[in-house]
Amino acid sequence: MSQIDVIGLGAGEIDQLSLGLYRQLTKTSAKIYARTADHPVLETLKQEGVTFETFDDFYRQFDSFESVYQAIAKELVELAHQQESIIYVVPGHPMLAERTVQLLLESELTVDIKGGQSYLDDLFTSLKIDPIEGFQFLDATSFSRDLIDYTHHLIFCQVYDTQSASELKLELLEDLDPNHPVTIVEAAGTKTESIETVPLVELDRTVTLSNLTSVYVQPATPDELNHRFFRLKQVIHDLRAPGGCPWDRAQTHESLRHHLIDEAYELIDAINEEDDEGIVEELGDVLLQVMLHSQIGEDAGYFTVEDVTKAVTDKMIRRHPHVFGDVKVDTEEELHANWNRIKATEKNHQTDHSRLDRVPESAHGLVRSQSIQKEAAKVGFDHPSEEAYFNKLLEEMEEIKEVRIHSAHQLEEEIGDLLFAAVNLARFYKVNSDLALRGANDKFERRFRYIEKAISDRGNSVDTTSLEEMDRLWEECKKQEESEENETR
Repeated sequence: MSQIDVIGLGAGEIDQLSLGLYRQLTKTSAKIYARTADHPVLETLKQEGVTFETFDDFYRQFDSFESVYQAIAKELVELAHQQESIIYVVPGHPMLAERTVQLLLESELTVDIKGGQSYLDDLFTSLKIDPIEGFQFLDATSFSRDLIDYTHHLIFCQVYDTQSASELKLELLEDLDPNHPVTIVEAAGTKTESIETVPLVELDRTVTLSNLTSVYVQPATPDELNHRFFRLKQVIHDLRAPGGCPWDRAQTHESLRHHLIDEAYELIDAINEEDDEGIVEELGDVLLQVMLHSQIGEDAGYFTVEDVTKAVTDKMIRRHPHVFGDVKVDTEEELHANWNRIKATEKNHQTDHSRLDRVPESAHGLVRSQSIQKEAAKVGFDHPSEEAYFNKLLEEMEEIKEVRIHSAHQLEEEIGDLLFAAVNLARFYKVNSDLALRGANDKFERRFRYIEKAISDRGNSVDTTSLEEMDRLWEECKKQEESEENETR
């Protein structure tokens, strides 16, 4: 089987190589290949007569580093098959931030990894940090901001030029203050080592960068991270912990029920008003309720917010196989049909005795009515035509007329049937009846306040104003609203 020896050149100086590796590189008859010639040890070896070929040209042939590394690994595998053995040299330690080595390990070659001092040892010494306190080592050209733990020491490699530094800066500015200190370490552990600390915003402006550059970001303070989820969880935990807030500690699932409803309606108000700042605030208040309930569950030992997060994540992945799986859907109808099939499978694992068991009993009357109708319609228990919905409304109105004089109890029942039929019509047209009624309430309130103000401005009172005059003012307000609406279209 073909073999390749992978040798790490260390952090920068020739004296970091062991005597054995130095002898192998200077005495070998095997062909030596280097990922890049841009390393001080190679320059020294070259002066001592060592010859080698590099893959520097590959960096100019491909658009991404991953493509470069894939191409280098592929070329090395082919070269190893053509020769008995070859030597491949890389900067630093072969198992630290060296993607080509990982790709070689995945190949059919026998890969023998030798030596190479990691520059991290020198970097920790220069920065005077202990990685046991928490440490992340990241490639500045390919990392996910969501996975950064800013409570740890952060070191970014591959910050080799102004563009890479600028891109790193912009990502970090999404989370950190522009004045957060970052330290640029050049050629750690070598005679030319330099260290400079600057504000984050200056990362790509005032420093010299090269392929030996690393950027250190010191841990952020808790207050700097109030926008991260873990901080909210920590704050809610502290509020409920001994010595926390007496009100928060006293809350239960039951005592918080009405707060969740109130916050949800306040969010709807902000949405209706197209108030972005209000939406942010009200979404935060809704999230607060979720976090409080989750902390109560954790305090009681029943569940945690992680359980809540996992449940909804699993559900979204499970119900979207066309996104996270191999299911293909071409139309919205296929999408809904697939969604309903998945939900039905989930419900079959539960102990429902009726489809209507899925409708929450505590829901608002209009919401519950629409949900009941929706579940019944799924199995075909529904009006056969659009006209039938209107006929049902007229039928219920006639029944109200018939019973209105004879029985208060029957009148209440028939009005309930009328409302139910109206909700059913709203469902048919895919209108949320609860939101529709809220809109009607708001419209009536707005126009009635207009009537009150117009009459008050004349020095009169609505108590002594005729119905005809109030109707006139109502129509006046209505026309003004329609005119304003037309102007905004």
